[in-house]
Amino acid sequence: MTLQAANRLTVAETQLIDAYTNQVGSLPGDGAVLLKRDGLFDALKRQGLPTRRVETFHYTDLKALLRALPADEPQAVAKTVDPLVSGAHVLNVLQGVAQRPSALPDGLSIALYRDALSTGAAADGLTAFNADDTIGRLNGAFVRDGFTLEVAEDTEIEAPIELQSVHAAGQLHLRFPASFGKGSKATIIERHVGQSGSAALASVVADLKLGEGAEITWVILQGEGDADTHLGQIRAELGKDAKFRLFIVNAGGKLVRQEVHVKTAGEGSDFMLRGVNLLGGETHTDVTMTLGHDVPNTTSTEIIRNVVFDRAKGVFQGMIRVAPDAQKTDARMACNTLLMSDDCEFSVKPELEIFADDVQCAHGATVADIHKSHLYYLMSRGIPEKKARALLINGFVAEIVEELENEPLVEALEEIITDWLEHHG
Repeated sequence: MTLQAANRLTVAETQLIDAYTNQVGSLPGDGAVLLKRDGLFDALKRQGLPTRRVETFHYTDLKALLRALPADEPQAVAKTVDPLVSGAHVLNVLQGVAQRPSALPDGLSIALYRDALSTGAAADGLTAFNADDTIGRLNGAFVRDGFTLEVAEDTEIEAPIELQSVHAAGQLHLRFPASFGKGSKATIIERHVGQSGSAALASVVADLKLGEGAEITWVILQGEGDADTHLGQIRAELGKDAKFRLFIVNAGGKLVRQEVHVKTAGEGSDFMLRGVNLLGGETHTDVTMTLGHDVPNTTSTEIIRNVVFDRAKGVFQGMIRVAPDAQKTDARMACNTLLMSDDCEFSVKPELEIFADDVQCAHGATVADIHKSHLYYLMSRGIPEKKARALLINGFVAEIVEELENEPLVEALEEIITDWLEHHG
């Protein structure tokens, strides 16, 4: 391949350049924000969409997979859906536009992100996570709206807060920066819903700061449409004795990349990741995590369960880095996959970089089909094969969401998983 051929712009890359040229004049932001946008986009334009040659995108070649961008359609109409859990505080984003909430619980402050862009207050947060941060650059260049959340010290928000993003076709680029004060407790549901059969592109970045002793559960429920592309990124920094529980359920989308970047920056902090990836058709879903244990006496566990049908492809990359001073780190990671057809694929890449000598770190991965004796046991008792298969798969993934300490939320997620299996199993 010649250098000229290697640098040739794809249709999607050309559309990205045209889109930025056409939209930059209407994007919210003062001079400082515009400067950041230009810098992020210049870097994106210079590097292009990542290929297999970029190690972190080796299994998700965006240059090949993202073949075209849907046109921006700000006039498309999206309608709210019922909250996942009755009684939740819902913050709506409809077709990429955040709706001003009418009431909030005590201790929770909300601001519209477009206002922070307009005043320049958001400029410092428009950064790339690292040298290969395509999602951060794309989102930072095009972001229009979202919510800024702040939970006050020693505040417990009892009902879940649902960040409900519903869209039809087109493009939407959102940010959810959030800070959780010392000793605060809350459950956040970041929910993405596609409402049309037309293609959409969604990029979403959530940037979280957990204060000392904060206990936060964050649930990402991705239910995009069959033609949609979802590029998500969540960044989190944990203070002393903070606990961060992250649950990801991918049950939609044609091309999905969900990145997780976490730092346990305070002694005694604990991170837990639980993920369920349900893949069917010819979809491609990638969950990529980097976790930095930067100080002594921190813990983490990650368990990912995947069910793959048809010609779908999936990826889990997990990198755990233990800094030289991070003695007594306890980190464990597991990825378990059910391959349900001969044509589906799932790639797993666990990595450990350990520079301390008094730690406990481990990782493991399994790939299998449903055990035939288990299937026979259920069928021999009169259960049809399809239903028996769904019961076994449900049991495989349900124990992940059952770790949530919120029964209504567990039931809602189990219902979504069951519905998905009935349609794809």
